[in-house]
Amino acid sequence: MKKEKKTHVTMAMVRKDLKKNRFAYLLLIPVIVWYIVFCYGPMWGVLLAFKDYKPLLGFTKSKWAGFRFFKEYLAGPYFFRTVKNTLMLNVWGLALGFTAPIFLSLLLNEVRRMRFKKVVQTVTYMPHFISLVVICGMIHIFTQNGGIVTELVNAITGKEYSSLLGYAGMFRPIYTISGIWQNVGWDSIIYLSAMSSIDPGLYEAADIDGAGRLQKMIHITLPQIRPTITILFIFAVGGLMASGHEKIILLYNSLTYDTADVIATYVYRRGIREASYSFATAVGLMSSVVNFGLLWFTNKVAKKYSDISVF
Repeated sequence: MKKEKKTHVTMAMVRKDLKKNRFAYLLLIPVIVWYIVFCYGPMWGVLLAFKDYKPLLGFTKSKWAGFRFFKEYLAGPYFFRTVKNTLMLNVWGLALGFTAPIFLSLLLNEVRRMRFKKVVQTVTYMPHFISLVVICGMIHIFTQNGGIVTELVNAITGKEYSSLLGYAGMFRPIYTISGIWQNVGWDSIIYLSAMSSIDPGLYEAADIDGAGRLQKMIHITLPQIRPTITILFIFAVGGLMASGHEKIILLYNSLTYDTADVIATYVYRRGIREASYSFATAVGLMSSVVNFGLLWFTNKVAKKYSDISVF
């Protein structure tokens, strides 16, 4: 009886809230439709991974293949290379690209001259709004024979490199550093927003106790933005098996496949160039499942040790 009464009260509250905020809920309709049409609607396409899809036969008449394409990729010659390169590029990005915005936001938070702070923010934000094609074109120019980056590397190492993008060992540093340059300013916005909500009284109390800037940064600022860092870290780990394949495709070549060929670019070559749609879908599905597993595991660990989690 009590359960039915509680349910009735809850439904009444829901109806009251819907009536009161009906215009706000109406704004959700385009978002819900977008997700249904573009996110959930195409999900039936994962069935291609289990069928030997032939465009002339269509989806229904194509034969079932089971786990054939999964086994083909796992036993294939490119499995180890693509997985290793994907992990390496993302680990580099996690170690450097994830931490760089945190350091930048901490430094900007300590700047007292607002004009200088705005100039630095504008300069660091600008690369984010440049087209990826233009960014990659600039990287090609800077790293070609006689380019400014090539000459700088030659001066530091004492070697004579012609075009840096022609060396497999140079691809990961170029990809990672250019990614930091492109996104460090934009990614720091969320940390600066989190810092703006910190109670100024904490800093005032630290000043009274004689704490310096570094001490306040370590003992006040970082702990206060820890929830934000943790959430973003969970999402970052959940994407370890995914890479920005558009940028890689625009930068890599046959000379750098040993370090630049990742799962996404391999799927692109097999799926688009060779029209192996079922194989490409199987590899993409496998990557997505692993990413979800990493997300779930990281979220569970974070929830256990810090009580901060996504779900």
